[in-house]
Amino acid sequence: MRVRTPSVYGWAAAGLVLVALPFYLDRFWLQAGLFAMAAALGAIGINLLTGATGQLSMGHAFFLAVGAYGYCAFAGDGTDGLAGLGLPGWLAAVLAVALSGLAGGVFSPIAGRLRGAYLGIATLALIFIGQHVLFNAHDLTGGYNGRAVPPLSLFGLTFDDTELLVAQVPFGAVEKLWYLGLILLLGGVIFARGVLRGRPGRAMNAIRDHRIAAGVMGIPVARYRAAVFVLSSMYAGLAGVLLALVFQRTVPEYFGMALSLEYLAMIVIGGLGSVAGAVAGGVFVSLLPQILNRYSDALPLVSAPGTGGIAPGEASRYLYGAAVVAVVLFLPGGLARLAARRPGRPENPPPTDPTPTDPTPTDTPSTDTPSHTPSNNEPSGEAR
Repeated sequence: MRVRTPSVYGWAAAGLVLVALPFYLDRFWLQAGLFAMAAALGAIGINLLTGATGQLSMGHAFFLAVGAYGYCAFAGDGTDGLAGLGLPGWLAAVLAVALSGLAGGVFSPIAGRLRGAYLGIATLALIFIGQHVLFNAHDLTGGYNGRAVPPLSLFGLTFDDTELLVAQVPFGAVEKLWYLGLILLLGGVIFARGVLRGRPGRAMNAIRDHRIAAGVMGIPVARYRAAVFVLSSMYAGLAGVLLALVFQRTVPEYFGMALSLEYLAMIVIGGLGSVAGAVAGGVFVSLLPQILNRYSDALPLVSAPGTGGIAPGEASRYLYGAAVVAVVLFLPGGLARLAARRPGRPENPPPTDPTPTDPTPTDTPSTDTPSHTPSNNEPSGEAR
């Protein structure tokens, strides 16, 4: 097998840059990068469901909320007057992801039997149910004001704002969470690529392309759809836990319908069915409003909310809405297909000419073809 040395060097250099960024960037950019990592994790989950299996889901934000609030409930100690079990942070995170998967498992019988717009409408109901619970279950969620997120503790390291000197650089909560986010994102990417490249991935693509033909080939369509829905819910729960740790406070309004639409925009812009496309789309959609908010004073028509211009959040929605339209019309494969193209190489190379340079003369009989053709009265070789 041939090893692509430039590609290996490129990935190694990118990894070194990501590892070194907390030593040079300020808090804003590190926090924006963590938001992008959480968005990429959630986008991978919905891309497995929608891009690889062909199931439309409008309730992805519900499972992010289950992960975020589940972590708070498991890790909270009850000192703030809200329900909490006081479990260790790492155990609370694992149980929150499992709780998201359990919520997806409860809904999976419906997901296994519905498809298309019907499944999208059914999952849309999860958003309304989730918003009602988040706003009214005050003892668990804190109501409109939300609840504080307990810091995560892992291997004796607490991911809070307590400074930790590393090479004479003070590391706070964001710097510590940066490396945790990188590990989680790398693990999520590797696992998703393994699923898509194995037998489950081929079965998922067969269900997406032709459901009836997949069933005829022996693929349990309903079972695969339900399993992928659970897996997608667990990815969303993991993204919700990371978001809660970065925000340090959960707010019910964040986990609404707009968040689910943003995740659909991520996978369309990045590329349906591609893990790298999901990561690229998540980074694009999550970073765009933050960059616009950061540089709103220098951008035309963009200003701070309430000052008469277009708010950064609204401008970002206009931009990635236009990006969705542009991708659908001109780049159906998304950013993943654009990155896969090599400069100077045609996308569909012309076929080679199979004609030999020194053809055999047509008047020379071939040694494989008999020169005498039996007549109708002469028996053939098979008759003899």
